[in-house]
Amino acid sequence: MQALKETNFKFPGQTGFYRGKVRDVYYFGNIMAMVATDRISAFDVVLPRAIPDKGRVLNQIAAKNLEATKAFVPNWVLSVPDPNVTIGFTCETFPVEMVIRGYLAGHAWREYKAGKRMLCGVPLPEGLKENDKLPHPIITPTTKAHEGHDEDISKAEILKQGLVSEQDYTQLEEYTHTLFAKGTALAAERGLILVDTKYEFGKNQGRIFLIDEVHTPDSSRYFYAEGYTKRQAKGEPQKQLSKEFVRQWLIENGFQGKEGQQVPEMTDAVVTSISARYQELYQQVTGNTLAPLTGVPMEQRIEQSILNSLKSVNLEA
Repeated sequence: MQALKETNFKFPGQTGFYRGKVRDVYYFGNIMAMVATDRISAFDVVLPRAIPDKGRVLNQIAAKNLEATKAFVPNWVLSVPDPNVTIGFTCETFPVEMVIRGYLAGHAWREYKAGKRMLCGVPLPEGLKENDKLPHPIITPTTKAHEGHDEDISKAEILKQGLVSEQDYTQLEEYTHTLFAKGTALAAERGLILVDTKYEFGKNQGRIFLIDEVHTPDSSRYFYAEGYTKRQAKGEPQKQLSKEFVRQWLIENGFQGKEGQQVPEMTDAVVTSISARYQELYQQVTGNTLAPLTGVPMEQRIEQSILNSLKSVNLEA
């Protein structure tokens, strides 16, 4: 199975390049081409092996959800010319990620289990169990780290540090709740519960836009709706579609991204199982089966799709 670990293209008119945890980004003035590679990260660490099909699963789910939400919240996308590529305009990124949670799961549960009842300045009620639905969705922002770990931060601290103006933050909160409500409805149509997710925003010519991905398995956690209530009543683990199973595998093998810890060996069987879970999520979220890759090699196809797209956009836009 093909896996795209990185790209190293040199395009005419290219003005910059940035390699993120899982994406390679090519800049052309105010236009950018974002390539979703098959790299995978957990606990803010890029794991040593790429996962076949992961990049195109992420990019296509993101494209579907960006299209479905653009009438409610404007976003950065101009076109999606390839399963692994999105073309859009650049934005000045806000230095915080807007995390919103409808259920007590993942990081929030780990903090709660450790005895904390305040998360990012938001109080949590006593008596909750793992995966319980919260009384209402809560926003628990994090700082956006270029390297190392993102850190929890409160709204008060964001405003105090001047990371985001009060006016802009109010808009970010409104957009975050709107997107989560829409994402929850879309998930319900597919028999899923949107548990929690994160959104990133940026500014272009004074306007706020949703950027990067939205409602993908890397940025979101889903439960299967069927059987949720019974499993919760019995105290059983929820059946979920997210990257949490990767985190759990790492935790069970002694890795949480802390200093001195080593990433466990990613065998062929582990890589294949992770790939299968991403394909499962794609099918569950979109209702379509992921088509097999055929034809030209991935890198050649991606490079050509970007070249073709650049011919049809105004690089001075």
